[in-house]
Amino acid sequence: MTRARVAGLALAAWLGACAATGPAREAATPPDAPPAGWPRPGAYVDAPSYADALHAWRTPEDVNAWIGARFGYDRSRALLLSASARARGATPQIRTPAEFFAAPTGVCVDVARFGVETLRAIDPGLRPHYLMIEFAPVSVGGETLRLHWVAGFRRGGGYYVFADSARPGHVAGPYASPQAFAEAYARERDRAILAFREAETFERRPRTAAPRAPKADAAAP
Repeated sequence: MTRARVAGLALAAWLGACAATGPAREAATPPDAPPAGWPRPGAYVDAPSYADALHAWRTPEDVNAWIGARFGYDRSRALLLSASARARGATPQIRTPAEFFAAPTGVCVDVARFGVETLRAIDPGLRPHYLMIEFAPVSVGGETLRLHWVAGFRRGGGYYVFADSARPGHVAGPYASPQAFAEAYARERDRAILAFREAETFERRPRTAAPRAPKADAAAP
């Protein structure tokens, strides 16, 4: 995958604007859902409020253990946030970390936002960020899904991924790079990855119009 291909994947795709990459295969469950029987962590640090959690947690493993123990996947929300639903104008809001802590249900982007923003609060030196993955599309309940969001960070020269709704509670890594993770993830998930991109935000960046050149002054009489 070339650098230009990675950089050229616009976040507008999250809003359903990207073109179809071929017919979506049918799937029984959304691809960002954890598999049935996914194990819960044996221990985690809980807190009475999100503010208290920010004082109690120190590492991405602390954050991820809580996600693994408390997260509940919301299938109906996944369909509302699908590419096809967004193209029709659906605009569900992505939950804030405090909202997610109070009611830890949602889909991949809810979990990724919680992981990124929480780790930025407790250990910004790990350079937390989003990793947006474009899978080959699937159709679930008549809706097309293709994008998947996880959280990434760097530690000790290695690249790690956590806050993954498909594998809650699991920290993946270290890898040599995001591309090394993507290659391994495609094999492990048995899904073709068409593109991926590191991002500072899950939100679509508005396009900025190029400035117009000033008009030449009329010739003096």
